[in-house]
Amino acid sequence: MRVTLLALRLMCLACLWPVTQLSSSHFPNKRRHKELYVGENTKQKHGGRVDLKMKKLDSTKSLLIKSEQLLRIEDHDFAMRPGFGGSAIPVGIDVQVESIDSISEVNMDFTMTLYLRHYWQDDRLAFPSSSNKSRTFDARLVKKIWVPDVFFVHSKRSFIHDTTMENIMLRVYPDGNILYSVRITVTALCSMDFSSFPLDTQNCSLELESYAYNENDLMLYWKNGNDSLRTDEIVLSQFFIEDFQPSFGLAFYSSTGWYNRLYINFILRRHIFFFMLQTYFPTMLMVMLSWVSFWIDRRAVPARVSLGITTVLTMSTIITGVSASMPQVSYVKAVDIYLWTSFLFVFLSVIEYAAVNYFTTVEEMKKLKRAKIPNSFNTTQAMVFDGCFHDNEIDLASLPEVSTTPNTERNTQSRNSTVSSPPEGTRLRRKHPLKQNLSFIMSNSYMIDSYSRVIFPLAYLLFNIIYWSLYA
Repeated sequence: MRVTLLALRLMCLACLWPVTQLSSSHFPNKRRHKELYVGENTKQKHGGRVDLKMKKLDSTKSLLIKSEQLLRIEDHDFAMRPGFGGSAIPVGIDVQVESIDSISEVNMDFTMTLYLRHYWQDDRLAFPSSSNKSRTFDARLVKKIWVPDVFFVHSKRSFIHDTTMENIMLRVYPDGNILYSVRITVTALCSMDFSSFPLDTQNCSLELESYAYNENDLMLYWKNGNDSLRTDEIVLSQFFIEDFQPSFGLAFYSSTGWYNRLYINFILRRHIFFFMLQTYFPTMLMVMLSWVSFWIDRRAVPARVSLGITTVLTMSTIITGVSASMPQVSYVKAVDIYLWTSFLFVFLSVIEYAAVNYFTTVEEMKKLKRAKIPNSFNTTQAMVFDGCFHDNEIDLASLPEVSTTPNTERNTQSRNSTVSSPPEGTRLRRKHPLKQNLSFIMSNSYMIDSYSRVIFPLAYLLFNIIYWSLYA
């Protein structure tokens, strides 16, 4: 029986031996074809040659110790600051201002983009290195170690740029020195004084401070003194940056103590040319336009009234437009003084014509009371009688004589009696010269326009001299 089974096994092996030889003759060729296919594709991608660099192993794979193991991150508690329990850790700050994106007078804030760099030493991250070269990491390692908790005082909004990755750089040196750089855009408060607007100069500052660590745990300082603050070439539309200056100080909080605080101070001087074109020049033209009514005949009521109302409404529109673009402050600004004084000049030109028209009417009524106009007078003769024409503009000889009445004779006698010398023993009273001048102006209302043609321009010129000498 055993002999029979052995014979069957030998027969099966004899049958399978040709098949095994056939498969072994094909599969090595297949493997050889695969290697040839990969080689051909590699040659096509690299211009017909095999890049020897691809055959080299990745440098990160050759390291026997990973970065986290090299820095011994798992061996320490990085929730605590370096040197916990000892003296305060010094953290140097270096800032490079990239741009000032916007300055808002309405919100009283500014937006700035900057590179914020921190320098400190953490012996826990020291590592052995034969070449003494630093190692650079991104934001993924920053979350696993201790970094200073610097924040911006009086900031409204701030964010770290994250395109295409978070703009964070961590550089660790073999001796434990660390450089931590981050690119931030921050919107911070700037307390502005608009008492001299738009001829003003604003002082703004960006303040940096540690949030959790007071001066006993963390000491902030400028890394290179005044050279720690660097700026690119910044051009603003409405302001000229006069100065960038770093400074430092202390801030006290009643519940937590004293904190180191760093300041980025910059002075902004406003460009006046924009406001000259948009506000001052139109205002000057409106005031000068209101003076045109002084050369228009006093009886041209529609012309002078429409001109006065137009200039008043235009000044109101300019004042409203300037106020809409400014914060609602409780004090008077320089532009308010100029606009409202100019508005007063325009308003007084309207009031001037109202006075001229009133005095003219009173003068004509007095003339009508002193003498009656004959019915034979036509319209032109009546206007001549009222004083609308000058004597040299019309022939007065062709006009009929005005008949005298007993009232006119009585008035003439009374005037003659006043001119005659008073009797002896009568005490004379001297008339007030101001009343005489007023009565003279009222009886000659056309002289108000003559005086206004000189007084208004001179007064406005004097106002401009005083205004620009005080604020410019």
